[in-house]
Amino acid sequence: MGVNYKRFWKKLIDDDLDLSDLHLSTGIAPSTFSKMRKNEYVSLDVLVRICEALKCQLSEIVEVELGERS
Repeated sequence: MGVNYKRFWKKLIDDDLDLSDLHLSTGIAPSTFSKMRKNEYVSLDVLVRICEALKCQLSEIVEVELGERS
């Protein structure tokens, strides 16, 4: 089980948004966006800040991948 952020990257493209502008408007570190590229853990607080900036719901930027736990 894990998460992926494909929806986030697609939303940036669809909305013609620049990652550096999102970084400046949210104060979220570039390293956090690097984690998102690798589908690594990002805190819910950060995801909520992204949703506020993009004016979207969490489900529009994150997908939970269901599967067996190891």
